[in-house]
Amino acid sequence: MSDILLVERHDAHAVLTLNRPDKRNALSVALRDAISDALDALATDEQMKCVVITGAGTVFSAGFDLSEFTKAADDDAFNRALWASSDRYHDTVLRFPLPTIASINGAALAGGFDLAILCDLRIASTTARFAHPERTFGDVVYGPLHDLVGGAVARDLAIGGREMNAQEALAVHLVNEVVEPDALAGATDAVVERVCAAPRDVLMRTKAKALRRAGFSGESPTLDL
Repeated sequence: MSDILLVERHDAHAVLTLNRPDKRNALSVALRDAISDALDALATDEQMKCVVITGAGTVFSAGFDLSEFTKAADDDAFNRALWASSDRYHDTVLRFPLPTIASINGAALAGGFDLAILCDLRIASTTARFAHPERTFGDVVYGPLHDLVGGAVARDLAIGGREMNAQEALAVHLVNEVVEPDALAGATDAVVERVCAAPRDVLMRTKAKALRRAGFSGESPTLDL
């Protein structure tokens, strides 16, 4: 696996670490494809019960790599590849058949915010913050956010431009738990242990029910989510 994504396999779970700390873990085409490839491989591993996603350094992810949009504006082939990568990535993360846990080690902005909410559970460091700055120039992934926090809060974030710190996110159930930075790994491990106490087939059925109940029954392009 590319060094922009670190993949650690344990007995019943895996940890994916976004590893572009110098770029604030921006989700380039290459990184999105690496995440999609890793999740596709893990989905077929019958030992796996859940996957943790986190970021290297002090930022979870600052969102899509905006330099690639500049390139896409002048390169039709790359523009098509960029959106194909985006569509596959969003669908793969959202529909991964086992529980996913976001271990949010810092700011989760724009597409990084989306990545956190595409996961099933979220544990946040006190340093985490959440916002959709891209709303000033493009579409926001809205559906999964609405599913978590309801229309009023989702519109406040996606339309009103509200930013939230970790404690505010906890208050609206955007995250499940907030801990100090040095306690994040332990808190994540505790959630993994609780999730992995259930049989794999039960976890898969429950995940499928959650997706159906949320209305994510068919593949949707990025900008339709």
